[in-house]
Amino acid sequence: MSKFPSLPKNPHLMDAMAAHSEGFAHLCDYHDVILRGPSPLTVADRELIAAYVSGLNQCNFCHNSHRAFAENYGIDPDIFENLMVDPASVGIDVKLLPIMAYAKKLTLAPATVTEADAAAVYTAGWDEKALFHAIAVTGIFNLMNRIVEGMGVVPNPAMLEKSKQRMAANLDNPTPYGDFSRMLKTL
Repeated sequence: MSKFPSLPKNPHLMDAMAAHSEGFAHLCDYHDVILRGPSPLTVADRELIAAYVSGLNQCNFCHNSHRAFAENYGIDPDIFENLMVDPASVGIDVKLLPIMAYAKKLTLAPATVTEADAAAVYTAGWDEKALFHAIAVTGIFNLMNRIVEGMGVVPNPAMLEKSKQRMAANLDNPTPYGDFSRMLKTL
């Protein structure tokens, strides 16, 4: 039995969100703004942050999904093996390291984030908009990870492959998440 008796035994995100869609369309629109809208951070950077935060939260569904999306946008698949252990050792742009440290701290111990953490981001050459977008991606995925895990959503390799292919075919689409929520309304 799943955590929600109305859902299948191994629910997918589509099952969970179709059954409990309150606010989901707005949340997906916000995903589009933060993950695909104009930003000092590339789409690849933002998807990397999403995968990282989801990995820190041990949310396999979101980690694997956003890892696949990050790879679609050019992130080397080999970095994910050790990303959770030591981002500095995997070869990502050193400029991203203070952002990843900020995301980690904001995820695991949010009350301990300090001005020094923000200063490290600025020293690396980022501006306030970049820091805000990193914070927003971190926040969205802390929320999504809890929705996914709380509802018992499980990874489905076949669905992940379809989603990865859909994203790869639409890399220039600025509204993939909103399109997903609209698709659910037509099912």
